[in-house]
Amino acid sequence: MHKGEEDLDSLAEIVASRSSMSKADCYGVIIGLTEVIAEALAAGRIVRIDSLGSFQITVQGTPADTLEELGKANIKSAKIKFNPSKRMKIKLKGLTYKRMR
Repeated sequence: MHKGEEDLDSLAEIVASRSSMSKADCYGVIIGLTEVIAEALAAGRIVRIDSLGSFQITVQGTPADTLEELGKANIKSAKIKFNPSKRMKIKLKGLTYKRMR
C-alpha cells in the first residue's frame, strides 16, 4: 500500500529546497532529463544513473524458426525495464513495514 504520490511539481519543489536552484530550474532539468532518457532508450541504449539505477527497453514477441522469419512482425510488446542501483537497494532494504487496516 502506498501513502500518496509525488508529481513533477512536488519533486521540483523538494529538489529546489535541497539545492541552490529555483523550483522552475529544477522543473526544467527534470523535464529535460526525462526527454533525454526517452531519446536514449529509443536509440537502443541503456541509461544508467549511478545513484538511481538503469533503464533499458525489453521486447517480447513470438519465436521464429529461422533468422529470415525473424522481424518486427514478431515483436508483440516493448517495455521499459528498471534495475535499481546497489545504493537504491540498500536504502530500500532499511524500510520498515507495519500492517494497515
